[in-house]
Amino acid sequence: MGTPQTPYDAVLHAARDVAKLENALDAEMLGAALLGSVYAVAETDRDAAVRDFVTGFLAATSRRRSAAATTIRPVFAALVPDADGAARVRPGATAPDWAAHLGRVHLTGCWSYGDVYGDQTSYLATFAYDDPAGGPAHAVVTLLDHNIGITKDVFVGGPPERILDQVRQMCAGDELTWFREEEPARMHAEVGRHLAITDGMGELPGEGSLATDRALLGARLARLPHPTRSVPAPAAEPLTAAERTELIRRFLASPEATRFGLDAVDGAELASLHFCLSLLLDHAASFPDADPMRWSPTVAGLFLLDWVHRRAVLDMDDAALLPRVLRSWAAYAARKRGLPERAAAQTDTAIEEMVPEFARLYSTGERRSPATAAVAQLMADGVDPDDPAALDAWIEANRHRLADDGA
Repeated sequence: MGTPQTPYDAVLHAARDVAKLENALDAEMLGAALLGSVYAVAETDRDAAVRDFVTGFLAATSRRRSAAATTIRPVFAALVPDADGAARVRPGATAPDWAAHLGRVHLTGCWSYGDVYGDQTSYLATFAYDDPAGGPAHAVVTLLDHNIGITKDVFVGGPPERILDQVRQMCAGDELTWFREEEPARMHAEVGRHLAITDGMGELPGEGSLATDRALLGARLARLPHPTRSVPAPAAEPLTAAERTELIRRFLASPEATRFGLDAVDGAELASLHFCLSLLLDHAASFPDADPMRWSPTVAGLFLLDWVHRRAVLDMDDAALLPRVLRSWAAYAARKRGLPERAAAQTDTAIEEMVPEFARLYSTGERRSPATAAVAQLMADGVDPDDPAALDAWIEANRHRLADDGA
């Protein structure tokens, strides 16, 4: 075959041996991998880009009679059934016997597991073809990252019993993980919600097989029950002002606040304490699933070594107090959530180990955003941000520097 002239020709060339595959599952995995290249290079709305590609491919190959064309067309139609023309596609007369079983699977089990902190959740669903002639039973494992709010990775493989047994053993041997049988509708809702965010990302996670298996994941999700009102939606709304005040009040009355000496804070340091607490709550509200009680070594690192430097201007009292406030809050949150003592201890140790790097970043200001850097400089120059005349005079005097810094 000569050099492919269009993307559709390139896909046909890559699928030239599809008719030689042994079963429908192998064909669907090959088809998903081919569509994964479209998904990976799309700049926006990746799911729509794949759907549009399949629509164009089916139209462009409607008169092709090669074994590759007549076999890969129904594969794409099964993977992306909402593409225009997919419903009219039928396997060719010379297509393999398994072509009649493409996409015809049913769910045989659904489970979920993850870390006790709530950083990540994995959903494991097992499927079998309605007719064993379609191919072997298989598992689809989807990893959700709650700190980023995306579907981070997908794995398709088998035998499902072996994969399920490995996951069970892994979770049984680690008190910092959990495992349970799951409602299929919840998997549909949660994976779909995170997948929609992933589809809109400008850049995909660098590792794993997300792009390769995305189309097959979508096809298998479509086989799950749709969410109903019986599946509660995640609590994603940030706290109201009244709720924040009440939560802080309860925390300051807690044994964790006493253990870290926060109950004795008074005078000028009291303002820093409440400022630090407001930063913790603001950071929690920045997550897709806003939960001020979800703290882990990872979340603490995101806050202490990145977010707070980009979003807040700390004076020396704030910087001195913030790690202690975070340790106390994380311990309080761990107790209220019923986390194992080892989980709370790991978070506390991680925060302690971050303090030197936090102090370095505070002193260098290297992670400040341009706007935050400008406010920090304003305060260093002794300008009161609440004095409009002084603020205007400072901006005028520093106009050129602000323009150079991009503030």
